[in-house]
Amino acid sequence: MINRVILIGRLTKDPDLRYTPNGIPVSTFNLAVNRTYTNQQGEREADFVNCVAWNRQAETVAKYLKKGSLAGVDGRLQTRNYEAQDGRRVYVMEVIAESLQFLEPKGARTKNSEKDEPIPGGGYGDPFGDSDDPIDVSDNDLPF
Repeated sequence: MINRVILIGRLTKDPDLRYTPNGIPVSTFNLAVNRTYTNQQGEREADFVNCVAWNRQAETVAKYLKKGSLAGVDGRLQTRNYEAQDGRRVYVMEVIAESLQFLEPKGARTKNSEKDEPIPGGGYGDPFGDSDDPIDVSDNDLPF
């Protein structure tokens, strides 16, 4: 059987770091992942995926990621259920992060906050927007 999930998206709020009664760190966060197509109004929709990180990775997530951070998550899908206070059964599906990648430098979104508009084809901002100088790239630097 295969249970593998790979996501790239932005955190919708700051991660929530807690500790189990045994002192094990657990961090929960929600990742907004853009869909590859637009709706009938031409707007790009997103899916909001609950993610969970454990142990040292949980502490790292809480320390370095915040709302709006771009992150890559490699993990597995897991379901769990519990009984709510009103007596009904609640089912939860979440991604258990086995590997997490920070995909932008710390503070990158605060420096260019006015340029954080989505651009066609995905991504955010223009990395060369602050410079009017020509970009010097040799043929040897191109991957094709």
